[in-house]
Amino acid sequence: MRSIAAFLLLLVACPARTEVTLVQVIKSENKMLLMDGQKVVKTYHIALGASPKGHKMQEGDQKTPEGRYILDYKKEDSAYYRAMHLSYPNSRDRAQAEVRGVSPGGFIMVHGQRNGLGWFAPLTQRFNWTQGCIALSNSEMDDFMALVQTGTPIEIRW
Repeated sequence: MRSIAAFLLLLVACPARTEVTLVQVIKSENKMLLMDGQKVVKTYHIALGASPKGHKMQEGDQKTPEGRYILDYKKEDSAYYRAMHLSYPNSRDRAQAEVRGVSPGGFIMVHGQRNGLGWFAPLTQRFNWTQGCIALSNSEMDDFMALVQTGTPIEIRW
């Protein structure tokens, strides 16, 4: 009986560690999945750029990029609560924009709500309202920042 109690205590004292190995964004469903290998750890409803269909082609097009990027740094002094930066534009994005003679844009983030407007998230998260970023509610952003480490890949698709 003592060994069963010790085993149960060990399970409670040492919870399983979840490691997010990939963030998947499905733009057509306004959905973000945090993955640990093939296992879905967490699912979020997200808001995107105001014109979400298609890959971001240039600054100001209000599109969220598509493809594989890296979440490369956390930003705690964001105008949108808290944020984590995507490595957009990559060299391919820059080359394509150069051919078209436009700026590819940049500073694409996963972020919370505009500072001071977090209470508005139940309404804002029903619409695609960003300039090309991926938005969560502030409480979801806290959760995201705790679970996702810098260097984690993010795959974004329609």
